[in-house]
Order: sequence, then structure tokens, then C-alpha cells
Amino acid sequence: MPETTGPRGDVLDAVIELAIDHADLEDYLRAVLTEVAGGLGVDTASVLLRDPGHQALRVRAAVGIEQEVSQGVTVPIGAGFAGRVAERRSPVVLHQVDQTTVVNPLLWRSGLRVLAGVPLVARDELVGVLHVGARTPREFSGAEVDLLASVADRMALVVQAEVSQAQLAAATLLQQSLLPSSFPPVAGFTFDARYVPGTGSAVGGDWYDVFTLPGGRLGLAIGDVAGHGLPSAVVMGRLRSALRAYALEHDDPAEVLTRLARKSSHFEPNAMATVIYGVVDIGTARLALSCAGHLPPVLAVPGEPATLLPVPTDLPIGLGLQADRRRRALVVDLPDQAVLAFCTDGLVERRTEPLDLGLAALTGAVEHGPPAAVCANVMDTLIGAQPHGDDVALLVVGHDRTPATP
Repeated sequence: MPETTGPRGDVLDAVIELAIDHADLEDYLRAVLTEVAGGLGVDTASVLLRDPGHQALRVRAAVGIEQEVSQGVTVPIGAGFAGRVAERRSPVVLHQVDQTTVVNPLLWRSGLRVLAGVPLVARDELVGVLHVGARTPREFSGAEVDLLASVADRMALVVQAEVSQAQLAAATLLQQSLLPSSFPPVAGFTFDARYVPGTGSAVGGDWYDVFTLPGGRLGLAIGDVAGHGLPSAVVMGRLRSALRAYALEHDDPAEVLTRLARKSSHFEPNAMATVIYGVVDIGTARLALSCAGHLPPVLAVPGEPATLLPVPTDLPIGLGLQADRRRRALVVDLPDQAVLAFCTDGLVERRTEPLDLGLAALTGAVEHGPPAAVCANVMDTLIGAQPHGDDVALLVVGHDRTPATP
């Protein structure tokens, strides 16, 4: 084990203590950079963190060249000095600091003559880059570069934990803000729904939506964006907003999903989602459904066993999967006192069991009754007290032409 006494040990011990003393990430980073700059006798120290969802680094904290932060300096991974450190995931020492070697003009304009940088990597994930600079020519010894790398290793774990927690909080707030807080009053229809994040609060891209449309129509949607965390929640929000916009322009749910697929393939080419969207004529209770790779809904009517609606399943949204291909729709008349249940795959999929078993359990749990009671029975039957790895969304729609008793 490397020796941790002397200046090296002092710096590393300080890095650990600072993580305990500072609750704010920016304050922690600045305190560490100050300690590193003093320990190595350099003029500047900066840390750049990877920008979520982008192949770029953004300066998060700096000492001796604070304008990097205030000016929002961003460096593409693979470009310039810091970009090469990130791409190689190994230390780099640079003795020529100018526009030919560095993309950030603040570094050479401030008179820096030499730079040394190391990557921040935690659990095989690139977190960012730490670099220091001097305005007088000097050499960085192997021991100094090793010290910088050891500091970066400790910083990376702290940063990863803080960023992950912040992203989880942001994803949770975003998803909660996009799920309906209440359902629109619609004559002859009642609604209830459940959303439960996966084990470890692994917020993903599941969503459901209920909204009224012009012409006495009702829109019903449920979807599941692949992946978890903030990126999936952001894509979910975009798809939900786009679907609502297309729903105002087109009566046919197949056309809505066709346009949604085209939009997603262009603007989110690496994302994938399953979606089912339906439009109900409120006066006639006629339902048109279009499905993009999603599970079919369950229909239950009094006196008959619940069944899966035979909606034709087209390709999911995204990944350029035949985005311009015309999609199909199923049209059915909802009987009086019918119950319709939509869900995402987290409700019925189990790694150790065939999907058919989960779908059979779902159809068995959906019975005629108020949507709130149906939701309770479905969740109790399929989820119970057992932890589940994926998030779960469930939307239940009840249709009843009987006028309410005053």
C-alpha cells in the first residue's frame, strides 16, 4: 500500500475530511482544489464534470482561474487537453499550452505554461477531469502525478454519489410533475391509477395520461421509456408533450403514434419507448387504440372473464425502427360497466417466469368494479409486499352510463 505520510498523506487526508465537512458539492470541490493547489505549489486547479447526456465536460469548480466557472466553459470529450484526458482515461502532462493544444482560451490567455490532468473515474464510469496548471515552466514528477490521480479517485466517488442523488431527485420531481395529479371529469367515465418506482427508487420512464380533446373525445395513454434515471425521465416528458400536441391535430391514434415515432427518431435517435394510445368518443363509448410495442390492455365486463384486447402491435417508438411506417389501430365499442386496465411491463414481467404467467395473473385480477378497487386488487395480487426491480404504472378506466344518484 502506498505511503500516506508527508505532504501526500496530508493532501489525501484533507480530501477525505473535506467530504465530511462540506454538504454542498461546489464548496467541497473548491476546498479540495485549494488543498491540491497548495500541496503541489501550482497556480490553478480546476475540475470538469461530465455533462449528463452529452459527450462533453463542464467546469464545475476552479481555483486561480475562477472565470472558467462563471463563463460556463464546456469541453467536448476527445478535444483539447481536458478532452484527451477524459477520452484516454489516463494522466496527461502538457508543456505547450496554446490554441493548438487547448480548446479553452482562458487557459493560455492566463499565462499557463504547463498543465497536468487526470481523469475522475468511479466504478468504471467517467465522472470528469481534474487538472492543475503553472505559469512558470516546471516538471511534474511521477509522485506528483500519482498524488493527483489519488485525489481524483477519492473525488470521483464523492462526486458520483452526489450527482447520482441529485439526478434521482430531479428525475423523481420531473416524473411526479408530469403524472396527472387528478383526472378530468368526464360523463360516464371514472379513473384511477398507480405509479410505484422500482427497488432502490430506480425512477424510470413509465408514465400514463388522461386528457380531454375537442369534439367530445377522451385521450388515454401509457408508455415506458427504456432505461432509468434522469435521461429516461427527460425523454418521457418530451414524448408525453409531443403525444398531446399530435393528439390535438389528429383524431386517429395510429397517425398520432406515427408522427411520434418520426419525431423521436429524429430528436431522440438513441431512445426507445413502448406506447399505447387510445381515443374514446365520449358519446358513443367507441374506443380506437394504437399500440407501439406495448402490452395490450385488459377489458373486463360483468358476467364474463377479463380478456386482453387484440390490438395489433407495431414496432416501439425510437431507434429509427421504420419511423415512417404507417401504424395500425383497433376499434371497439366499450360495453356498459366495462373496465379497461393499462399497465407497464414492470407489473407483469418477472425474470424467472414467462410473460404469459404475468399476463394471466393480470387478467385474473381485473374484475368489474370501481377503478380504485380494481387498482387495489391488481397491485395486491401482482405486487403484494415483494420488492420489484422495475417501476410500475397502472391506469384503470371505468365506463358506466348509469346516471349518478343525487
